[in-house]
Amino acid sequence: MRVVSGMRPTGNLHLGHYIGVLRNWLELQEKYDTFFFVADWHALSTKYDEGLDLKELSIELVKEWIACGIDPEKSTIFVQSDIKEHAELYLVLNMITPVSWLERNPTYKDAMAQVEYKDKNNAGFLTYPVLQTADIILYDANLVPIGEDQKPHLEIAREIVRRFHYLFKKEDVFVEPKELLTEMPRLPGLDGRKMSKSFNNAIYLDETSEDIWAKVRQAKTDPARIKKTDPGHPEVCIVFEYHKAFSSAEEVKEIENACRAGSIGCVECKKRCAANIENIVAPIREKKASLNDDEILDIIKTGERKAKELASKKMEEVNKLIF
Repeated sequence: MRVVSGMRPTGNLHLGHYIGVLRNWLELQEKYDTFFFVADWHALSTKYDEGLDLKELSIELVKEWIACGIDPEKSTIFVQSDIKEHAELYLVLNMITPVSWLERNPTYKDAMAQVEYKDKNNAGFLTYPVLQTADIILYDANLVPIGEDQKPHLEIAREIVRRFHYLFKKEDVFVEPKELLTEMPRLPGLDGRKMSKSFNNAIYLDETSEDIWAKVRQAKTDPARIKKTDPGHPEVCIVFEYHKAFSSAEEVKEIENACRAGSIGCVECKKRCAANIENIVAPIREKKASLNDDEILDIIKTGERKAKELASKKMEEVNKLIF
């Protein structure tokens, strides 16, 4: 069973990426034939006007994957734009995909309702589910790891596959991908908003221990708690959310009880939280620092060869059917 998943190279990874995606990838590579790709063309769908150095960002992204434990001996790692068949299949699928399917995409509709996306109403953003479909079916992916909110995206992919098979009178060109529904926990930013570089509320996977403590120290806590001895409400405290993500179950229970009883102060609670985050980040930071660009380029090139072989065979089959 093959799993395909990608990530856009738009900047350093933070704890939200680690909790929401990378921990899941680490488990998947032990169970499936995993293909993980740098979605640099997808980055252009919304970041085309930001002057991103996509080559450098792609190298840094793969460094962080490797530092987190993604193993090139177990997973095929490559950069999307290195495999031109992604673009070729995207072009073919665009020819048969009704615009109405794309306009009803919940992500697209939600984005168009937001002021910051009004100027991003470009063709690439509208049709990104078609490119996403090409990314998946080019490798006969059986499973795609997604959260519940991403199910409509995969249904569009299945509809496109069915339409292709119907139009070209052949039923087995592509595998209809199925969702691998996984719990994708969302770690809030230190201010309670979505964790984002633009909000300056994230802890990155290469932060120093001093940086981690400086950020955790400023995190929002229970606003009703004035004195150390006041009983706290962990359910409204951002730091407690981080404890649940990075502390042991026993420590989480201890922290919760002590907070409610007013027997632990916010400073001590934050110090323990920062220490547990450091335990996760330190080996990632050290491993990333030990990697050089040439090593990463070799890993990408090896993955590219395997991906290219599969992609070219698939496009040869598609083109023979159409032309």
